Amino acid sequence: MLLLILFLQLTFYVTIVANIPVARQILGFIYLTFVPGFVIVKLLKLDEKLDNLEVILFSVGLSIAFLMIVGLLVNELACLFGIHNPLSLSLLFTVFNALILAGGVAAYSINSGVEKFKVRLPFYVLPLICLPILSITGAIMVNSSGENSILLLMLITIALVVTIGTIKKTLSPQFYAVAVFVIALSLLYHTSLISNYIVGFGSDVTREYYIFKNTQNIMYWNSTNPYPRNLQNGRIHAMLSVTILPTVYSNLLNLDPTWLFKILFPLIFSFVPLGLYKLYKNHIGEKRAFLSVFLFMSYETFYTEMLGLNRQIVGELFLTLLMFLILTEKVRGFSRVICFTLFSFCLITSHYGLAEICLFFIFFAFLLLSIFKYRSRTITISVIALFFVLMFSWYIYTANLAVFNSILEYGEYVRDQLKDFFNPRSRGSTVLRGLGLESPPTIWNTISRLFAYLTESFIVVGFIDLIVRRRGSIKKEFLVLTTIAITLLAALILVPGLANTMNMTRFYHILLFILSPLCVIGAEALCHFMFRNKAKICSFALLLSVLIAYFLFQTSFVYEMVKSDSWSLPLSKYRMNSLELSIKFGYMFDVDVFGAKWLTKNMETENLKVYADVRSRNTALFAYGLITKEDVTLLSNVTQITKDGVVFLNNINTLQKLIVGNRFIWNTTEFSFLEDMSKIYSNGASEIYRNH
Repeated sequence: MLLLILFLQLTFYVTIVANIPVARQILGFIYLTFVPGFVIVKLLKLDEKLDNLEVILFSVGLSIAFLMIVGLLVNELACLFGIHNPLSLSLLFTVFNALILAGGVAAYSINSGVEKFKVRLPFYVLPLICLPILSITGAIMVNSSGENSILLLMLITIALVVTIGTIKKTLSPQFYAVAVFVIALSLLYHTSLISNYIVGFGSDVTREYYIFKNTQNIMYWNSTNPYPRNLQNGRIHAMLSVTILPTVYSNLLNLDPTWLFKILFPLIFSFVPLGLYKLYKNHIGEKRAFLSVFLFMSYETFYTEMLGLNRQIVGELFLTLLMFLILTEKVRGFSRVICFTLFSFCLITSHYGLAEICLFFIFFAFLLLSIFKYRSRTITISVIALFFVLMFSWYIYTANLAVFNSILEYGEYVRDQLKDFFNPRSRGSTVLRGLGLESPPTIWNTISRLFAYLTESFIVVGFIDLIVRRRGSIKKEFLVLTTIAITLLAALILVPGLANTMNMTRFYHILLFILSPLCVIGAEALCHFMFRNKAKICSFALLLSVLIAYFLFQTSFVYEMVKSDSWSLPLSKYRMNSLELSIKFGYMFDVDVFGAKWLTKNMETENLKVYADVRSRNTALFAYGLITKEDVTLLSNVTQITKDGVVFLNNINTLQKLIVGNRFIWNTTEFSFLEDMSKIYSNGASEIYRNH
């Protein structure tokens, strides 16, 4: 191991000094994302207790924790020595390599040079690698020509892989693990690579990108809030997952920030389903775990909305590892304390909402277990106290209470919404749609919802079966967590405004971490009730037919084939106009990004008043022009341009002659003031005007 570390350090150093494209990025990612964690695994002797897949998962989690925590320490301690750019390439590379090498020497001494970690894959697993290739190639084809046939083929191939994995009686455990990983990666890349720029999908990626770029530009993360005018900016700035972590990766790998968000974060996210598969496998077996994770990955939020939430991507990796520590007892003693502390801190500094949900779950799990007089070895009062102290210490003492204040605001919002308890619409359209209280626009939407309702019904039946039968292979901790998850799901439906604190789609995605296995258990319970002698065969047939159909509808494969309205950017982008792309997905066009960059580079925007429509303010000007939303005045039909005013027009404004506001859309003919201004920039679509 020590020789391998030295070799990787030397080759990584050569690629950095020579700045060798591709090699620096690939080798650097492997080195930074696996080696530090593997060294910690060896130091804690976790490889003696974990199998190969678990070693890989812990290596990834501990490596990212290492980058975040050591990056934070370098950021804070370097200032004591008068270093004003602590997140620079030279300092990070020196510190990381020194610590990794020292850890490698210590691990080599402790383990006496004995290596037990080996990975062997059956030959029939190799064809699965074709899936990510189809995904990447298909996305490139859509970007260049709008041709989506390769992506359609990829989705059919995924359905075929799941079918083979279900009906085949004997398959290697490696098949399921590799299949889960490549399916996850393929689904994520087929969406993330669909544009040359970040795509919001209605989430916060433009804000994350803006905050990350500001951190990278000064190579320093300020623990106080540099955005006092914006609470949302402040609480995202407090998250190391979108400040220090991407800065470390981008500087060491020399990777463009856009492609860092579009390639590296989805790759990290692919380990979440892999971790869930391993977790489920320990409780319900390989095939059932495989189908459970397939449900988790099939849900549209996984490969759309989540790609606009990079801090949650990192947070979910640590949530998965914390669930592993809670639901298994392989890691014990000092090693368990270290892992739990590291994963808890990194979850807390990755995503505040996930941290709150995690604390909610472990607190009420402990409470329920205590009521039923069951003493858990993994959910204890000390675990809750540790998580609570870490969480509120970070949220109170960083970013000027931005995160802590936002928690209070959410509580006040839900309290204020209680007055509309008997108004169903106060729950939001997503909840109404999930309950069947909103009429579907087409017959295809009706069929899609039918399969979605079937999965939800299986989950409910599975929960009832779990409570009644109390299967011996299911730990009491898992039983309690599922009870809390079902209760929280009911609360999200019943309590007005509660689902809006994060978005119901994201809540359901998170709850599927625990609820997905119930879908499989529920289908088996139904088949056992109806077909006792052939229950197992019938249950897999039922699950396969429902989940494959659910997957094809969720990915919009069916909608694209029948040319119905589709929300799939990868499959149906060619059928959408620029206004639809911009409003629905936050899609950015080359001409608008070029214009935003030109404006920032050539004009002192801090001394000017910038005017633009809501789309430009929220996307190109914010992410790539690095002009905060508070510094952009929205255009309207009553706008009066000041003497120091600059008007930014995007391609929709110039080509379609439309100005998009928060609530209204105007025609540019209503903006006569442009005739009195000088055009100082144009690229054929995006234009910039300035007063004489």
